[in-house]
Amino acid sequence: MAGGIGEQFGQAVQHGVGRASPFAVATSLSVSLRQLIYGLVIFGLMSSPMVSQKREKLITSLPPQLRRRLKIRAFEHGLDIQDATEHAIRAWYEASDRPEVNTDGAKTWGTFLAAGEPEKFKTACADRGVTYVQGLAQALTLWLENHPSPSAPLVAQPVVRVIVANQKGGVGKTFISSGIAQALAESGRRVLLVDYDPQGHLTAELGFEELMYEDGVETLMMHMDGTARGDIRDLLVAVDGERFGERLHLLPASDDAFLRDVALSKVSFSEAALERALEKLEADYDVIIIDGPPSLGLNMDTALYYVRRRDGELADRSGVITPVWANRASHRAFRLLKSQMDDLCRKGRIQVDYLGLIINAYDSRRGKLVKENKDQWEKSSSPAVLAVIGDLKEGREAADGEIPLLEYAPDSEHAQVMRDLAKELAV
Repeated sequence: MAGGIGEQFGQAVQHGVGRASPFAVATSLSVSLRQLIYGLVIFGLMSSPMVSQKREKLITSLPPQLRRRLKIRAFEHGLDIQDATEHAIRAWYEASDRPEVNTDGAKTWGTFLAAGEPEKFKTACADRGVTYVQGLAQALTLWLENHPSPSAPLVAQPVVRVIVANQKGGVGKTFISSGIAQALAESGRRVLLVDYDPQGHLTAELGFEELMYEDGVETLMMHMDGTARGDIRDLLVAVDGERFGERLHLLPASDDAFLRDVALSKVSFSEAALERALEKLEADYDVIIIDGPPSLGLNMDTALYYVRRRDGELADRSGVITPVWANRASHRAFRLLKSQMDDLCRKGRIQVDYLGLIINAYDSRRGKLVKENKDQWEKSSSPAVLAVIGDLKEGREAADGEIPLLEYAPDSEHAQVMRDLAKELAV
């Protein structure tokens, strides 16, 4: 590297780091120095207008494809989405060329900006004669054009960890967990599926039900409570399918999982039990997806703790996805789960990111109340609705036949939705 980091940093300051965004200046520096600057800003060691400020929420809408591009590019540059958005809006104020952006299909989306910025942005949109949706789309599009993908990653991140969770049974946790994992593996990611539901539907629907009842075999629970002596890798099985290229593995359920809450009550620092069991596997995968339990309690706490935002991990990278139905019961179940998450975060002093909601098995023919409940979900910006999945036959047929969805019906609407959802996690 030409010159030391201190020398490069001094030269950068002379050329305007004090006047411009450190993220903009850093793109012309070495990877090492860029990592230093990003790290200093993220951890609050460098003066920045975004650090230690009260924040207010901007609620508007974004096309899903633009939201996905923002998430991936922000990650590549070592930024949280809200910080990238704030820089984009500030640059938009100064931009003279603001071409119109196609915002068809925009869905409710929100982010936090510095105090006063949401109102300032709305005023600027009104002055320029554009909607809030169009104004934000223009700002983010300009930011993406001015911040191409870097030649090297800037911030090392842990494996992506996602739990598909809802203690209300029958809403499609297994269907969505399996489908997203399949789509990620199809796209080239190394994926581990963890059947954390004692009922073992995921294990059965992928054709491995007999593994749940094997005698003399160690289980995930034994690796969680510290009684296992073997390697947890011995429990894994590969999910067949040419399109998965041996990149999709399953950690099956076991018949002792129904006693997990009782067993965990006897484990020291039980919240970290799942993490202690899976940490040896993390280097082998790009994404770990957990099919969550249909109940609240210690079992759920261990899974939520596992997907918490770790030290140095970017926001909205790991976390929780909740499938719901367009009915009142799902609204009640969501509030209970959210309450448990908030309680765990408060008592454990951790942060668990909500990645989004998925409205599953939707059929508008079921009446006015179903449509009203769907509309109510879609008004949510935190968490936002990632997808609406129709009540179609392919998912049920694949499960009944114990065949992965993307193998059974690769061209179906269900399969395409799973590919779109996988792009949300492909960072």
